[in-house]
Amino acid sequence: MHILGFLVFGSVVGLVARAIYPGPQPMGWLATAALGMIGSLVGGLLGRAIWGSQVASQGSWNLTPGGLVSSIVGAIIVLWAYIAVAGRRRVV
Repeated sequence: MHILGFLVFGSVVGLVARAIYPGPQPMGWLATAALGMIGSLVGGLLGRAIWGSQVASQGSWNLTPGGLVSSIVGAIIVLWAYIAVAGRRRVV
């Protein structure tokens, strides 16, 4: 059940990040869910690096507004990196 919840949470975070980030992002729903899940990881790591381990150790399934915001910020960072790398590819 936790995997299904993480997929739904990742999809929501990925959709919000794609709605906030300007420009076209050519990716499907599975890539959007992966974007949200990886962004959640990046946001959590950034939060732990900035505020320390006290914030991150409140619980494993404790959904807070700060956690949602950090997940969205992390997803925007991951989306920016993805577009920067994928935009450089050229088909010869």
